[in-house]
Amino acid sequence: MGRRLAATFADGQDMIRITPHISIDERELEERFVRASGPGGQNVNKLSSAVQLRFDVRHSPSLADDVRARLERLAGRRLTREGVLVIIAQRHRTQERNRADALERLVELIQRAAVAPVPRRPTKPSKGARERRLESKKRRSSIKGLRQEKPAFD
Repeated sequence: MGRRLAATFADGQDMIRITPHISIDERELEERFVRASGPGGQNVNKLSSAVQLRFDVRHSPSLADDVRARLERLAGRRLTREGVLVIIAQRHRTQERNRADALERLVELIQRAAVAPVPRRPTKPSKGARERRLESKKRRSSIKGLRQEKPAFD
């Protein structure tokens, strides 16, 4: 939590650094504060300490198309029909810690989406593996064959 995620550029724009190639403008994020369930004692009924972080994945100019597609797949149920990613953070008692938690979870999710999967190299079973498989099938077949009752010819 201690690392700084945002960097201020020369034009005064705050950007959140995700990877060396991906940065998100803070204005693309929307935060709402709601009442949390869980820790907080009496304050849980009075203060809005939970954070609902919203990020429009489909309309974000910061994401490449392949990253966007992987992020939508990774987001699962956290993605609305409109393509907005909603992260709810309510693990902590304070708003600040919940805000940091939500932002870290968003960054981690986008970092996972930024990594392109390694394509699978098709392989074939070795000759020995094929022979062992066929031998085991023959053994199994003979065991089952012994269980069969042979009709008596009188």
